[in-house]
Order: sequence, then structure tokens, then C-alpha cells
Amino acid sequence: MNLRSYLVRRRRLVDRALRRYFPPNRKQPQRLIEAVRYSLFSGGKRLRPILALAAAEAVGGEPRAVLPFACAIEMIHTYSLIHDDLPAMDDDALRRGKPTSHVVFGEGLAILAGDALLTEAFRVMADCAGTSRNPRRALHAMREIAEASGAHGMVAGQAADLEAEGAAPDLPTVEFIHVRKTGALILASIRAGAMLAGARPSQLHRLSRYGECLGLAFQIADDILDVEGLPAQTGKMQGRDKARRKVTFPAVLGLPAAKERARTLLDHALAELAPFPAAAAPLREIARFIVGRACELPRS
Repeated sequence: MNLRSYLVRRRRLVDRALRRYFPPNRKQPQRLIEAVRYSLFSGGKRLRPILALAAAEAVGGEPRAVLPFACAIEMIHTYSLIHDDLPAMDDDALRRGKPTSHVVFGEGLAILAGDALLTEAFRVMADCAGTSRNPRRALHAMREIAEASGAHGMVAGQAADLEAEGAAPDLPTVEFIHVRKTGALILASIRAGAMLAGARPSQLHRLSRYGECLGLAFQIADDILDVEGLPAQTGKMQGRDKARRKVTFPAVLGLPAAKERARTLLDHALAELAPFPAAAAPLREIARFIVGRACELPRS
């Protein structure tokens, strides 16, 4: 399959839907909506919502039926990036090659833009659950996303990341952080898309294992790119993790072993997809792309 073409089509689908949720606003609170749109439409790959759509496809579902939840996931992801970039967190001035939200709008409005995105995400999912033909599935998917985003998932990972700054890196700590801060929402995207599409238990189990491997591999690749990637490639300043003494896989294992770990996770992820038909091809190619951008895999 042509992954580039697939990603472009799916990204356009998600972007059109997101613009309906957050159209330009000429009334109060105009500046808040401007801040929300600045980060939401800053050129992200839309990986998490696309994974939700692709997981639905893999089990024979209709991607458009999953679209509101996919958009909600992107809202949550964007909120997390806005807050992650704040001076009290990672203090980043550049995101996706552009000045971060707090640099442009100030810290107060950046915090509120993140808050608005998070709460709007749950309104969108609640509205969808209220009109769904299968509200039980929708509620289960919403709970899945909430758990991945909150005190046992992404927020827990961010808290552990802050606590670990400057500490001697060790593998259990870095895995705890990565599985929650990055992996949890990626896993929830895949599970939610599959659940909403009516995945069988055996399918959901395999897709969950795929998502666990993919989520950890994604963050390992990001760690590697922080060391080796250029700002033009990553949209972020190089070497920020080392400057802030973050616990990362390259810091614990070294670059060669970190790359090997990412490749091993890719192999495991692809093995979980082996019983799925051709409809799962996007999931396979996305996994190869995620690892390959940091580990220079040959293109299939």
C-alpha cells in the first residue's frame, strides 16, 4: 500500500472534522479559540486519530463512524503537548517547527487552551455516546481514553518524568514513564477504534499487544531522534532531553541498543497483526514508519 497517500487522506478527514468542532471565532472568547486553533492546526501528523481509524478498518469497521472519537483523541493529545511545553514542565520554545503556545499567547492562555481542548474532547465523546446505536461500546471507548489520559496513564507518566529529571537513569523508570506518558494514549487510540467497530475479543487482544509494542517503540524512536535528528526533521530543538537530564532509552542503553529494542518491538507488533487480513495493512506500515524514521529500516 502507499502509506504516504493513506496518511494524507486520513489526515484531511480528521482535519475537516476538527475544523467543524473548532471553527474560527469572531466573538468572545476570540483569543482563547485562536490559541486552541494555533496548536490544534500546527501541522501534526494526526497519528493517534489515524491509528483509531485504521484499527476500525482492520476489524471490518467503517472509519467515519469512529471519527468523533478520533478527533477527541487528537484534542487530548494537543492539550498534553501544550501543557508539556510549559516552563513548569519541559520549557520548550519550539513545537513542530513553530513557537510553542505559551511563547505566542502567554502561559495563562496556553494553560486555558489546553483545558479547553481536554474538556471539549469529552463533550464530543459524550455527544457521540448519546446518539450512538451502540452506546455501551461508546461508553467503554470513552472510559478507555479517559484512563489512558489521566492519573494512571499519560498524566502519571508526565509526573514521573518530572520527578526523574536529573536522577541516574535506570530501565524500570524509563519504561514506566514511556509506557504511560506516550504509550497509553497510542494504545487507547487503537483499542477504542477497534472496540467502536465491534472487534471480537481475540482481535482486541492482538491489537492491544500491537498497541503496547507500538507505543513504546514510538517513544524510543523519539528518544533516538532527540539525539540524532535535526530540527528540520523533528520540529524540535536537538538535544533537549540531554540538556534537561531526562531519563531516556539512549541514556540508559546507549544508541545501538535503543535502536535494537525499537526494532524488536516492531517485530513483535507485526507478529500480532499476522492473522489480520489486508485491511490491517495501514497498521503494519504505520509501525514500520514509526520505527524506521529513527532506525533507518528498509522500506517495504
